Amino acid sequence: MTPAPYRLAFGIATLALGAFAMGASVLFVRQADVGPFASAFWRVALALPVLAAWTALAEGRSAFRVDRASSLAGTFFAGDLFFWHLAILGTSVANATALATTSPVWVTAFAVLVLRQRVSHSGWAGLLLCLLGAAALVGQSWHFDPGHLPGDAAGLATAVFFAGYFLAIGRARRVRGAAAVSLVSTAVTAAILLAVALALEPTLWPASAAGMASLLALALVSQVGGQGLLAVGLAAVPPAFGALVFFLEVVSAAALGALLLGEPLSPLQMLGGALIVAGLVVARPRRPKPATQSPPPRDPAASIAPGSPLTQRDPGRH
Repeated sequence: MTPAPYRLAFGIATLALGAFAMGASVLFVRQADVGPFASAFWRVALALPVLAAWTALAEGRSAFRVDRASSLAGTFFAGDLFFWHLAILGTSVANATALATTSPVWVTAFAVLVLRQRVSHSGWAGLLLCLLGAAALVGQSWHFDPGHLPGDAAGLATAVFFAGYFLAIGRARRVRGAAAVSLVSTAVTAAILLAVALALEPTLWPASAAGMASLLALALVSQVGGQGLLAVGLAAVPPAFGALVFFLEVVSAAALGALLLGEPLSPLQMLGGALIVAGLVVARPRRPKPATQSPPPRDPAASIAPGSPLTQRDPGRH
């Protein structure tokens, strides 16, 4: 069933805000003075108290139970963060970003091949425009290097894991509230990444107050804000289109880099951002057209016999 227009608009706006919040993670990770796997752990661990408070206030203590779909989402997100950091370490940032942004392709493929959902021509056109836009945003820095193949493979794995996370969150939201889904999935992610950080990082604790502040901002903005808004928005937006909205994460990262990190946008990158916005406009869900009704006869009294059921007003129609 197609969501009501106001509900669909709310879902799209929520996902867009979530994408921008997640795109800000690049800024906070660069300011943190711990390794990449440690920062990934702190991102989710520091978010847990806030998510727990949100869950208790919104849904009560009964919502603190673990469910399969939310746990699966947390496992996928741990894989997403793990491979994302491997990609950053093993290839260029441009390559890692370009490959990670292919996640909507995997979401769409799963929706078509497994869920048997039909994607409209406008949906395919929007996906193509978004892919072209993402390529333009990183195209000037993209390069192929055989020595970076492991890192490139990790970037592609990042996209696959995020697609799995995205779909698992959507499934969990069918039966549970956004706060509970966010809490359970984040707790599972934190447990997995703690083991990873202890095994692979020389130090887990930040060395300065500024580093700790960056990690706290990463948790509140990108995890609580980004993942929480994603969980809220997916209840109202079809998954194939919702995945396209997260192309805005790339736009957010590029815009914040230009504003705060002194990384100016080129005309090609500006064109890429415009193409992504155009793709979302083209692919947006549309309300089905109402069925056309035949015009009434010129003389109803002559065409319809008195006492016929057709002369009785149908209370369900206007």
